[in-house]
Amino acid sequence: MAFSKEFKDALSELPPKEKDKLILRLLRRDKILASRLEFELLGLETAEERRSEMETKIREQIRRISDRSWNAGYLILQIRSVSGEITTHVKITKDKIGEVSLNLLMLNEVLRQNTTKIEHTRSVKAEKIAGYIIARAFKVLVLIRDLHEDYLLEFKEDLEQLGEYLSKSNFLMRIAIRNGLDVNWLLSGEFPEDMKARQVGLRKMGFLK
Repeated sequence: MAFSKEFKDALSELPPKEKDKLILRLLRRDKILASRLEFELLGLETAEERRSEMETKIREQIRRISDRSWNAGYLILQIRSVSGEITTHVKITKDKIGEVSLNLLMLNEVLRQNTTKIEHTRSVKAEKIAGYIIARAFKVLVLIRDLHEDYLLEFKEDLEQLGEYLSKSNFLMRIAIRNGLDVNWLLSGEFPEDMKARQVGLRKMGFLK
């Protein structure tokens, strides 16, 4: 939303106490903005420290989800919830490296603990889980392309692990092929530079949903 110069000038002329009241009122309605300002202004933790906390949390959440009486619908809801927490972490910290590493951690942990269960669940929900995993894997490659090429080496091992999990499952491979994800990109760490354009094109055709 764009603000007029007159409006900005009027805000700048408000008494300091009135500005503080307005800012606090707005922050109460936007928890992510409030958390981001707290993170930036107080500097109590670094992005790397918060990323480490998220790694522990993700491992615990995926383990807890996977140990429950297994249900495909519950799993997809919880995966989306973990993804949302990663997104919130990135909005607060602007941690672009963590956005990639945390998504890779989530995908690898989900597949490590649930691939067999997903394969043996003959349902639309199982296909939704697989489709979500493939779409997220594609997004990871897009995110890596947005970073400096030197970072690719940092993620190579996790990408290869993800590729191995997918390649060992005929079901997941079928979903990957259907959605335009070449698992060899993950296994080799070599993938096209136009990943974003490919993602946009595939989404327009109804894939990677």
